[in-house]
Amino acid sequence: MPTTQIRPARPAHPARPVGEAAADLHPRFDADPLRALLHPGRDLWTPSQLRELTTSVASGFRAELTDLVRYTRPQRWWARLGLTEGVELWLLSWAPGQGTEPHDHGGAAGSFTVLEGELHEDFRHPGGQVGTATRRAGAALGFGAGRAHQVRNTSEANASSVHAYSPPLVPTRDYRSLWDIPTTIPPLPAHRLPLDRLRELADLEGP
Repeated sequence: MPTTQIRPARPAHPARPVGEAAADLHPRFDADPLRALLHPGRDLWTPSQLRELTTSVASGFRAELTDLVRYTRPQRWWARLGLTEGVELWLLSWAPGQGTEPHDHGGAAGSFTVLEGELHEDFRHPGGQVGTATRRAGAALGFGAGRAHQVRNTSEANASSVHAYSPPLVPTRDYRSLWDIPTTIPPLPAHRLPLDRLRELADLEGP
């Protein structure tokens, strides 16, 4: 969830029928099929629902995603594919050697599906041991609020992945190592932000 750089987003905002829940979509994508997958009226998503979303987007929009993705250094590239008041959806790229710090998602649930290449993940639940997995193209998982992880591309080929989080734009928490994660899950924000404010806080594309 790229939240460290804050710049105004620049998506198109077509008019929608009165009473239809709002969804902010990347202008490169067919609005109706993607909007249907985002379920704009859904307030909070479960890990299994997020996994279904990232899997459906990775498989159903594969051609569009591979055409859109870019690989940049030193910062990783991303594109915000969709945003509602209940979920955020991203396409991330990983050049060889790129990765994240150990982090959790601040109480949000999440999911990612590997689109191309492979990603190495170290993960830990509070009080548990550190696990490790190699996620290859097509692999997907959904996870709850208590899970921390570190994701890296340790291969010699580019990789890309589709990510979703609910509720959207909850700040991540970085750690020196996965052994430093706390034993308690942070509470979710008491007041959820409206879509217009969420849009201001999330880049459409970066870096």
